[in-house]
Amino acid sequence: MTSEPTRFTDGAGYDRFMGVWSRLAGKEFLDWIAPNEGQRWLDVGCGNGAFTQLIAEQNKPLALVGIDPSEAQLAYARQHPLLQSVDFVNADAMALPFPDEAFDLAVMPLVIFFVPEPVQGVAEMARVVAPGGTVAAYAWDMEGGGFPYQSVNETLGAVGKAIPLPPSVSSSRLEALSDLWVTAGLGDIYTRVITVERTYTDFDDLWNTVLGGPSAGQALAAMGEEERTRFRELLQARLQPSGSGSISLTGRAHAIRGTVPSL
Repeated sequence: MTSEPTRFTDGAGYDRFMGVWSRLAGKEFLDWIAPNEGQRWLDVGCGNGAFTQLIAEQNKPLALVGIDPSEAQLAYARQHPLLQSVDFVNADAMALPFPDEAFDLAVMPLVIFFVPEPVQGVAEMARVVAPGGTVAAYAWDMEGGGFPYQSVNETLGAVGKAIPLPPSVSSSRLEALSDLWVTAGLGDIYTRVITVERTYTDFDDLWNTVLGGPSAGQALAAMGEEERTRFRELLQARLQPSGSGSISLTGRAHAIRGTVPSL
């Protein structure tokens, strides 16, 4: 395995690969943090807007801003009809271009393990949220096998293919998340585990989804046709021994929330 950065440049492919998962876990996450209507939101690492859409639909924000370093992902998000009022900004999670106390909530969905310095990323969220506001995140349990496509990555590893790892993979552990929130000076810290399941119509549905996504999709694209066919056979034998029918995968995320102390 390597720690080379994964590049997110295909908004549509990413939505099929991970956006569906983001919304599945995101619905439970939003219910858990229980925000009020009419608040100022910041979505840190909004990507193609999958989670941003949930905020817009469920929480009637007063204002909603999404930041991401990928202009390609932001371009995809800006096209969504439900996100026309969202302000999408190309920015770094470790240097948010906003004044102190500009928001009531800052959320980081499935992103913290991609932030090179998570301590700085959480500190920045705490800085831009007003006293009494919420700083929250959820992340796949990468080290505990909670990534939805863990079986795909393991099969790639079995055939000797390097799988890009996020730069801060250990930050997805519950204890690591708690330490980050404490270090940022946040109070009323709570954690929970979110488990979700997604069913693919058949193996072709899953295969085409993986091909269009980052990381594993990039590794598969680099294979020759014969090598890719062999890998497909290995993966299908692992996930669909019967050779037909639907396939269900499970994802497990760790979630955390905390409150910016009142002065």
